[in-house]
Amino acid sequence: MKTLVLITAFNVEKFLENVVMRIPKEIKSYNPEILIINDFSSDNTLQKMTEIKNNFKEFKITCLTNKTNLGYGGNQKVGYHYAIKNNFDYVVMLHGDGQYAPENIIDMIKPLAENKCSAVQGSRMIKKMNALKGRMPYYKFFGNIFLTYVQNLLSGLKMSEYHSGYRAYSVKALKKIPFNLNSNYFHFDTQILLQLKVVNEKILEIPIPTFYGEQISSLKSIQYGFAILKTTIIFYLQKFGIFHDIKFSFSSEDGPSNYLPKLNFLSTHSIAFKKIKENSKILSIGCGNADLEKELIEKKNCIVDGLDSFDVKGVNFLNSFKVINYDREIFELDFKKYDYILFLDVIEHLKKPEEFMNSLSNKMGFFPNQKLIISTPNIANIFIRLSLLIGNFNYGKRGILDKTHTRLFTLSSFKKIILENNFLIKETIAIPPPFPLAIKNNLISKFLLNFFKYLNFISKTVFAFQFLSVVKSKPNLDYLLDQAKK
Repeated sequence: MKTLVLITAFNVEKFLENVVMRIPKEIKSYNPEILIINDFSSDNTLQKMTEIKNNFKEFKITCLTNKTNLGYGGNQKVGYHYAIKNNFDYVVMLHGDGQYAPENIIDMIKPLAENKCSAVQGSRMIKKMNALKGRMPYYKFFGNIFLTYVQNLLSGLKMSEYHSGYRAYSVKALKKIPFNLNSNYFHFDTQILLQLKVVNEKILEIPIPTFYGEQISSLKSIQYGFAILKTTIIFYLQKFGIFHDIKFSFSSEDGPSNYLPKLNFLSTHSIAFKKIKENSKILSIGCGNADLEKELIEKKNCIVDGLDSFDVKGVNFLNSFKVINYDREIFELDFKKYDYILFLDVIEHLKKPEEFMNSLSNKMGFFPNQKLIISTPNIANIFIRLSLLIGNFNYGKRGILDKTHTRLFTLSSFKKIILENNFLIKETIAIPPPFPLAIKNNLISKFLLNFFKYLNFISKTVFAFQFLSVVKSKPNLDYLLDQAKK
């Protein structure tokens, strides 16, 4: 077990020695190394560091100094990278100005060593009145409460505060997150907590004393508050697929597991389920995890064969499953036995959708009674239009601008590719955004679903999130020739 005590130092010549002297000797049981990083201080912090290193022999001390000022977050990045490169197990951060009590350092490390969590946050707000007793300014006290409430609401975490800089992390957890992409400023602390939330690492809070002395903070509270709100809102918007930030969109791999079931609300899945008759035989192209297909098998006694470009596990309830390359293979299957072809949210993933649709039409043209149920996102949706208005066109993990989409469609271009490839459109349905996936299936999401359902009557080209069409293939020439011969 190796523990790194990271001390960030910027203009702290008056306080630094006291901070090091206060580190309890009991930490020796955690095999510590003290790393002091000078962030291009303008006072004599660098000289003070070297004095401490030369005179204080209780612990191993390493000193680094940045050649430019990297900022509060940038300095942490260097420290955490040092911890990873040198194979430490835990890293605990102290501020060189003594704002956080070194005497509590064992309490910070112990939960990590006992595998109770992956991160420990020292919180001044578990017992809020103690924060005021520690001379926290009133504007910071109430600002802290407000920002924490909003952040909990948007992030799904349940923290008493996000704004303490007394932190300890498992280095194993740090390896999982791209903390190097975070801000160099004070909202780095919020971003790293949100990243740990993305990878489902447990964060434990413990109470710490509040101390505001003569230290001069470079934190600008209003600017900091807006930065915190902005970064938390960006994190929240990942759920909707209308905004993408790689800092928070790094954990899920591309593939079927990236797509969620949408059967219990108005969606392409629920509409397709209603359209398909009982005891039907179905070919599902792009079945993914086959949540819809399983429902059709169990509740409508259908027989379903699945195709996908990924090797999907756990779909042995399908009649058959085959992996195909949409852009290279023209699948050789017996189309005669199918009543429906499902092609939900796949066409936008194809590099050559016109060729694929033409091949599909030729297959289905022998059996004019077959129905194709096809859907795609609406690139002309109001959210995308508003994003473009402010110059934003941002791909994400899912949604209209899913990063795996290679072709994008409006209602007009969607109908065009269907009609030009010898299909007849029987009906087209406008689908509202999948609010229940982001807000859960509660009253707000139901209200928004119904609201957008009515907006779609006004203009489906603007307000629809997706389009679903039920189509039939026109008889192809081989079919017509065969009928003429008969």
